[in-house]
Amino acid sequence: MTSESDNRGQWGSKTGFVMAAAGSAVGLANIWAFPYRTGQNGGAAFVIVYLVCIFLICLPFLLAEITLGRYSQKNVMGAIRAIRPKSTWLGLGVLSIVASIFILSFYSVVAGWSVGFIFKTLVHSETPFTAFAPKPQIVLPLSALFIVFTVLVVYGGVKTGIERWSKMLMPLLILLMVGLILRGLMLPNALNGLEFYLKPDFSKLDGKVIMAAIGQAFFSLSLGIGGILTYGSYLSKKENIIRSGFYIAWFDTLIALLAGLMIFPALFAFGLEPNEGPPLVFMVLPEVFKQLPAGNVIGAGFFLMLSIAALTSTISMLEISVAYFVDEKRWRRKHIVWVVGMLAFMLGLPSALSQGAIPSLSDLPLFGGLSYLELMIFLWFDIFPPLGAILFSIFIGWVWGIDNAIGELQKGSQLLQRNVLGFPVKIATIWGFFIRYLCPLAIALIWFNAIFA
Repeated sequence: MTSESDNRGQWGSKTGFVMAAAGSAVGLANIWAFPYRTGQNGGAAFVIVYLVCIFLICLPFLLAEITLGRYSQKNVMGAIRAIRPKSTWLGLGVLSIVASIFILSFYSVVAGWSVGFIFKTLVHSETPFTAFAPKPQIVLPLSALFIVFTVLVVYGGVKTGIERWSKMLMPLLILLMVGLILRGLMLPNALNGLEFYLKPDFSKLDGKVIMAAIGQAFFSLSLGIGGILTYGSYLSKKENIIRSGFYIAWFDTLIALLAGLMIFPALFAFGLEPNEGPPLVFMVLPEVFKQLPAGNVIGAGFFLMLSIAALTSTISMLEISVAYFVDEKRWRRKHIVWVVGMLAFMLGLPSALSQGAIPSLSDLPLFGGLSYLELMIFLWFDIFPPLGAILFSIFIGWVWGIDNAIGELQKGSQLLQRNVLGFPVKIATIWGFFIRYLCPLAIALIWFNAIFA
């Protein structure tokens, strides 16, 4: 099949790239996982370790992914082929594309729940989540609807689709979060939630908490599956990658921190435990909303915000595979988006039906009683993305070569040639050390912890 000359596209502005890349990172990991993991791991002390990990481990790797993408001006497979054609490293590209489709498949199921809860909350439905999730006549259309939303955005291309919608969705997301935060802070006993969230108790820090913070920092930026690399491939050679990378990390972290400010004051106001775990969003918070004046409107606003955050992530998941077919196979974007979207929906059916609709999918004896959805989350969040990140670190730092990576990263910025705090050591040297040694080691610790914990 043939492709139009402008099929690949390029960002129209630096702001558009930052918004899109931050949107790729911002998602359920920030608004769903960050608050409950903070609650399970002692509050403010966990948050401080998380922030350190974001800027010491995740940011250097984020810059590396963007750099490889911009250097190649290709999708994840094309980027590897540009450096090591016909090598086994192409398997890393295959892993990234497969991971993106599987993540899209089950992510759209959870995102569909969010869309459903917008209307469920508005009409004061008393149906609990445990009765809502097992109904295929509800969850399957919602999952399909969310994939259609995602397809329609990516269908429009890089500039008129992804960039334009990211510029609208991300400010709307923050506006909704700020509104919910202000309402929560007006509740009685809300200050107790702020104290738990903002006043660190370092006696609660142990190896488990530190590993959880590293893992959350890594997953919150959606690293290791090629989404940031793909977005970086649409960057102009004139753009300052370092500045854009800082903005992306800052934006993503801001959303996570706002999520905590939104949730913990409300939990403590109603005497609920902060360590409720994964059911927090769909089982605990709806009960909080019921007790608030105009709680149905506030609750609907929350789930609208959650849906927007999920959409900005599913857009990047779809774009990873679409970019591959556009670049490598010369398929037209407007065709392949529907093909991949349909494939993701079909792959997501077992996840959607594993919450009680089909008992054999709801309890998998071979995997310790996990549901199929929980198994997918474990495989495609906890196992394969960290493995991909380890391999990308090795590929960028050792196969492509750290000098080549530094050369590309310096285009648009001379920051790497400055000394570190007056010492005769270049920032470039420190960044190279992080990519070649520290990042792979830290990510490997996350990986082994996920497997053997």
